[in-house]
Amino acid sequence: MYSNPAECLYCTNNETLHNLMIQFAELRVSRAFLFKEQTYRGRCLVAYNGHVNDLNELSDEQRDAFMADVAQVTRAMQKAFNPEKINYGAYSDKLSHLHFHLAPKYVDGPDYGGTFQMNPGQVYLSDEEYQSLIDAIKKYL
Repeated sequence: MYSNPAECLYCTNNETLHNLMIQFAELRVSRAFLFKEQTYRGRCLVAYNGHVNDLNELSDEQRDAFMADVAQVTRAMQKAFNPEKINYGAYSDKLSHLHFHLAPKYVDGPDYGGTFQMNPGQVYLSDEEYQSLIDAIKKYL
């Protein structure tokens, strides 16, 4: 499946995107977002700037730059929140735009030892709380 960039929430930067997440950084070849649904405290997403369907469509240089962006965000998340593990998800079945979900997992936290849920719809924060999480991540970017 390949979606039309004119209909892609990452490419159009549309209202659906802003209802789901908050952009907090522009990186080498991607943008970093904080998920508004925060069941997994500190959950982020890194989306490639160009409209490509899969990691294997990138040149080696583009892939290396994108993965460096992903690693940069996860390092900052690790320092900011000290999760036991950060789970990576690249599920583009229904939205063919290269992006990685980054879900921190905590011992005794939701779904520890299993797969994170895409959108549990349970934990939403105030604007101030979102900003506090973003500030914590950006401190280490």
